[in-house]
Amino acid sequence: MKIVLLLFLEADGPAVTKLLSDQGINAFSRLPVEGHGAAKAGGWYGDIATHDSRMILAVVSDEDAGSLLDAVEGVPVQDAAHPVHAAQLHLEEWVHSSS
Repeated sequence: MKIVLLLFLEADGPAVTKLLSDQGINAFSRLPVEGHGAAKAGGWYGDIATHDSRMILAVVSDEDAGSLLDAVEGVPVQDAAHPVHAAQLHLEEWVHSSS
């Protein structure tokens, strides 16, 4: 299992939602993120004005993670200076509470 993090500007939310749907990812969490950054940091860290950003976390199979990361490259964005960023993290364990 993997965790895939997607970081993007709020305005690109519909394109990212379509990406997830196209990839068959139907369960994820979306969070607001206050993005900061110097010009070369892509808007995520530093001392410039904040960006209205979002983060999506999805727990997916190894295969789905690879496919999703490959598909991120084709996501159209409104501002080329702020592309969709994706990271894949290994998930060592995944448990659920009992009901």
